[in-house]
Amino acid sequence: MANERSVVLISLDGFPAYALEDELLPIPTLRRLMRNGASAKRMKTVNPTVTWPNHTAMITGVDASKHGVLFNGMLTRPGPKQPVKLEPWRDKAEMVKAQTVYDLAHNAGMTTAQVNWVAIFNAATITWKFPELAIPDGQIEKELLASGEVTEKEIATFRTVNITRRDQIWTRAAAHILKAHKPNLLMYHLLNMDSTHHTYSSRNQASNSAMGFADGQVHELLEAIDLAKTTVIVVSDHGFRMINRTIRPNALLHHYGLLETNSCDAYVFPEGGTAMVYITDRARRAELLPKVKEMFSKVEGIARVVDATGYAELGFPDPAGYDQMSDLVLVAKPGFGFAAQMDGGVVDEAPSRTPNGAHGYLNSDPDMDAIFIACGAGIRKGVKLDTIRNVDVAPTVAELLGLKMPDVQGRPLRAIFV
Repeated sequence: MANERSVVLISLDGFPAYALEDELLPIPTLRRLMRNGASAKRMKTVNPTVTWPNHTAMITGVDASKHGVLFNGMLTRPGPKQPVKLEPWRDKAEMVKAQTVYDLAHNAGMTTAQVNWVAIFNAATITWKFPELAIPDGQIEKELLASGEVTEKEIATFRTVNITRRDQIWTRAAAHILKAHKPNLLMYHLLNMDSTHHTYSSRNQASNSAMGFADGQVHELLEAIDLAKTTVIVVSDHGFRMINRTIRPNALLHHYGLLETNSCDAYVFPEGGTAMVYITDRARRAELLPKVKEMFSKVEGIARVVDATGYAELGFPDPAGYDQMSDLVLVAKPGFGFAAQMDGGVVDEAPSRTPNGAHGYLNSDPDMDAIFIACGAGIRKGVKLDTIRNVDVAPTVAELLGLKMPDVQGRPLRAIFV
């Protein structure tokens, strides 16, 4: 029966596909899942290659041009000649423009759960939740407090608890939900690795330690799962690239008098390896757009300036019909990343001696590729796929639950099924 099926979708934020090429990486749990199940060499992400758009792609089966999530939050326009702003805690119904696999499961009479998933605030089709920011009166929070898994202080101050401990608590919450409530679909998301890669970049000891820690959390969660009855899918949302020089496009706008402290004619919202340019004085859009495009095309470290004519190819929505989409997209060269400040120089004069990490580069960059591993009920042993797309994840999860996702860009990965 369909309601006896169960899938656990695990997202390890910021785990690059290239990391799996290191045979000595300290990830014994993930290696065991790969040996006993199926895996892909690489998983292509969607643009922009940041967390919320790609998590949404993985549970809708469509890219940002269809699901509408372009940021780690929802972009708002406060008014004419005002900088755009980002609001993360907007209802899922406002943010996500496509059906999700958890909507589909819920509507089929199944139970659903999420732990630290994104673009899911106040989702009506989630049965049990432990959100990114724990709340003292939440059902799962109360159950964890009663069992002694967390302290009242940790729940009350969750926003300021260090990210490593939060990963541990999210893992305990996911394990508890699986044991106590047995949902048909659980989505679970860890963040420590992404935080580490932003601070220290990847391909180093800090990165290896973060990956080993994430592997340990997966191991702990697996102890709550019967793989004979449950399918486990492990994914990531994007890779990482090292940056040691910063581009501040708002500083250029400020230099030309287009951006001041309290008003602006244009504003740039950075997303790591890309940046979104908005003409905020809509009355002057026709005049300013070509000028701003020309300004940025001459900046060191910017590889491309893309206008709306190139958006369909990149999987971005048409700004004419969607006001969250920008008027231009800036693309950084390798080694460069975008920042929001309007003070200081437009580009760092020299490379930083302490490089950090970024994502958000175009999904054609192989360093942005993510991971895909599946094991357990319904999965063939030893299957090695080459390159898949993350929009394939949702229809694959749906089929494992005995459901179908119509009108999606992805396809079920039937080659991994028994």
